[in-house]
Amino acid sequence: MGGGEVVFKYNYTILKEGYPFIIITAVITLLVGYLAGPVFAVLPFVLMVYFFYFFRQRVLDVKQDPSLLYSPADGTVMGVEEFFDSEFLNEPAKKVTIFLSVFNVHSNRAPMTGLIKYMRYTCGGYEPAYKDSAPIVNERMAIGLDNGHNRVLVIQIAGILARRIVCWTSLGSRMRQGEPYGMIKFGSCTELVMPQSVEVLVRKGDKVQGGISIIGRQKAE
Repeated sequence: MGGGEVVFKYNYTILKEGYPFIIITAVITLLVGYLAGPVFAVLPFVLMVYFFYFFRQRVLDVKQDPSLLYSPADGTVMGVEEFFDSEFLNEPAKKVTIFLSVFNVHSNRAPMTGLIKYMRYTCGGYEPAYKDSAPIVNERMAIGLDNGHNRVLVIQIAGILARRIVCWTSLGSRMRQGEPYGMIKFGSCTELVMPQSVEVLVRKGDKVQGGISIIGRQKAE
């Protein structure tokens, strides 16, 4: 696991966004099983089990540490790069891009404690989330966090299967480090944009977990 991580004991809960998928496939399973027989009910049953799995969310007690930036998502680090961020930081920055497969936990978490000073939703297409063009052309939701000493930008990016970005917070809200703030339904991508002063502790190919894996180390408040 790249970047180091804090060890947690955790349980799972099911996100409310998954209830419609679970209920519909459960009803279909029962109907097909009753009308056509158990064999034909296998496929909708497997889908129902998958929706339970996909819409799971860890119940975490995240250790608060202003010197650390936790991963905002589960997945695989696609890249680490330096660039000039003109969207929120307005300064040279570092960006870590995380690809979420359909088997990863899909809830997004705040990498640090802070106020939401920036939010922007952008309509777009649905390129596969692993493609380099996805962050440019796809639907996205950007959230800027500010704790008075540091600022970060977290971007949810839809993929070819992801057709809805869900955000549970609003501009001006205070987010607690590790707190869930949204999800992207099915395969997707999440970016974390940080100041140049942050020491990035992951590299391409690393597996990370939201609210557990440490992406970077910043100056303490």
